[in-house]
Amino acid sequence: MPPPGRALQSEDMQDELDAVERVRTALAEAGVDDVSFSAKVEPTGKTVLRLLGPSPAVEPGIGNPHPGALILVEGALPEPWRRLPDPTPEATPASSVDLELLELTLRERLPDAIGATEEEIAAAEARLGLTLPDELKVLYQVTRARWDDWSDDAYEAANRVFEAVRCELASLDDLYIADTSNRHCRWEFAAMKAVVTRPDALVQGLVGSPGWIVFGENGGGDRLVVDLTPGPRGHTGQIIMLSHEESIGAEIMADSLTDLVLDREREERLDHRREPPLVAHVNHASLQSVREAAHPDLEVLSIGVWDGAPFSLAPVTGLPRLRTLTAYAGTLADPLEIAELTGLEFLELAPQDWRVLLDAGAVPRSLSAACIMAYGDQDPLPIVAAANEILALWDRPQIIQTVLEGDLGPLA
Repeated sequence: MPPPGRALQSEDMQDELDAVERVRTALAEAGVDDVSFSAKVEPTGKTVLRLLGPSPAVEPGIGNPHPGALILVEGALPEPWRRLPDPTPEATPASSVDLELLELTLRERLPDAIGATEEEIAAAEARLGLTLPDELKVLYQVTRARWDDWSDDAYEAANRVFEAVRCELASLDDLYIADTSNRHCRWEFAAMKAVVTRPDALVQGLVGSPGWIVFGENGGGDRLVVDLTPGPRGHTGQIIMLSHEESIGAEIMADSLTDLVLDREREERLDHRREPPLVAHVNHASLQSVREAAHPDLEVLSIGVWDGAPFSLAPVTGLPRLRTLTAYAGTLADPLEIAELTGLEFLELAPQDWRVLLDAGAVPRSLSAACIMAYGDQDPLPIVAAANEILALWDRPQIIQTVLEGDLGPLA
């Protein structure tokens, strides 16, 4: 503790900082981002330190030493991350598209801008593997938005472009496709998502699309995209926003780039038809039974905190699209019913329920990934042992334990 009347200084913690830096340096030299550990220190100072992993088949835990998702199939992705856009051949550009007005407005707002040449636009199209829509070509023919073009006036020029285009415009060289690889999400969270595109939707509820061209940001980390794969009632070339707080779906911003630049208000065109949810939560605050959750299109079933009698999975047995099941400890009447869910690709259970499946040889072989639901105060060693049993069924790399023993001396 610091002397009375003085705040804690970094030199007061130098021993701790030096120790942390030694660990950080060792991890960096080994090329390891993180490592879980368990330590037991006796009052005498006798210490046993167990380093757990890492394993290329296991995602790290979140804030605890327990393993995260077990990747049972190399390179496997959750279903929403495999989903491609549905074809919408009837989609057309919005009637508000006006290339002449768009160019005139941009040149008035950016009279000194340096535009891209035809060759530069062709090079960008070759790199992206698609043809840029006409509105985007007009935008970059007015300004290619390169910082090198703005010399000493870069920040002021960037602000002028922001005001002109109503976004932080990416340079022509920095255009990219917002496919699913741009929206990373941990398996245990991604498996709980579902792609939903209603018949009246303007935007397809995808993770990513080969027709989503990112051309800027809104200043708050959200990406602006030209959408070439719109929803059933959307327009080709509409402007959508990918929120940095969401891993799936997008929000419509404007029917066209012309509308965005001219700051025109949109006309709402949604019917908001209600359909059964593809993701169902059964717990004391949501649905009260598995039977309520069951319908042919159900993809994800999550059974959470529940004080009543445990549930049977019979109502969801045979559902053709059920791919994810998560269940809190004590909520399943018979864990062996899981063996009847032949389409599961992700399963998250409490350790005791995994134990039932492992002992019975009933772990579903359809799984691509799995997770053991453990809490911070649970001994990580039995959890790691169970995880290794599950990994072994798919011949996946084990979580290696390294045991170090030493003596820290008696506690003061």
